[in-house]
Amino acid sequence: MKLATALVHAGVRRDPTTGAVAVPIYQSATFQHPALGQSTGYDYSRTRNPTRSALEDALAQLEGGSRGLAFSSGMAALHCALQLFGPEDHVLLTEDLYGGTYRLVDRILHVPCTFVDTSRPSAVRDALRPNTRAIVVETPTNPMMRTADLAELAAIARKAGVLLIVDNTFLTPWLQRPLELGADIVVHSATKYLAGHNDVVAGALVVKDAALGERLAYLQNGIGAILGPQDAYLVIRGLKTLALRMERHQANAREVAAWLRAHPGVERVFYPGVGGMLSFTVAHVALVPQVLASVRLCLFAESLGGVETLITYPTTQTHADIPAERREALGISDRLLRLSVGIEDSHDIIADLAHALRDPSAAHGA
Repeated sequence: MKLATALVHAGVRRDPTTGAVAVPIYQSATFQHPALGQSTGYDYSRTRNPTRSALEDALAQLEGGSRGLAFSSGMAALHCALQLFGPEDHVLLTEDLYGGTYRLVDRILHVPCTFVDTSRPSAVRDALRPNTRAIVVETPTNPMMRTADLAELAAIARKAGVLLIVDNTFLTPWLQRPLELGADIVVHSATKYLAGHNDVVAGALVVKDAALGERLAYLQNGIGAILGPQDAYLVIRGLKTLALRMERHQANAREVAAWLRAHPGVERVFYPGVGGMLSFTVAHVALVPQVLASVRLCLFAESLGGVETLITYPTTQTHADIPAERREALGISDRLLRLSVGIEDSHDIIADLAHALRDPSAAHGA
């Protein structure tokens, strides 16, 4: 079955009683046992819920894994994965990653870690320690859009005997399947492209190894940061149009990136040529508040991956928890804006950006 077809039928479990085409929402905290020592497979919704199971099975299928786990957020999913490691274990992470991930590992969990340029396999290899247990990779990175050679990183991880954990939020299984390239765990903020409509917060882990999946399921059940049935249903619904949406996001992003590169008010565009995310630096810092106040179609809001175009200022939003000097060193300057290109007509997106990037002096006839 082709992936586009699998997406349309994601999570479908034909109800033998009613024949319902859509996945039912099992809004139940607990489930009746047939008799002592017997179970339907569902006991308590923190452990398993039929709607969540349908989503988890779909995610495993789409990523080419053996087990999927759905969480209350992407950060909850990553938190669960990091619970595989102890206080003496060392973790390598992409240096220019999402600020929330930095906050989790550095300020909350205090994970012994090294931030490294994962677009350079040699840098990853050199940063390994005897107690390194995992390499955590964003590709493309948020917000600088650097890409990593996952097959090469997987070879490094295998040789070192460490796990390769890949955040696939930006590209989704429609454009990138990390498990097929050798990754051990795939992480998603399913809030973003998987659900795709800015109406649900969710996260996911997908693994290929069944034993690793069991360990993570045990941790998920113990921690309890599971996805509720209503939210699971919304993610399933979003998956059905993922192929169509990602193609439109990507086509629009390519057009917008090309237009931005030619604009005199834009110094540099960061776009790897794939997916719907891009960032750009404006020529003067004064343009930042002008753009954010002037956009009308593009919404000044956090998050990404929904059908609407969103514009974000990493310095004060997504990457505010990263120290200023570190942000600057990574290229996350006070002139950088991030754009999640939506599925509107590209001409309308460009027209809105053209209005926002206009020369104020020209507008007053100077």
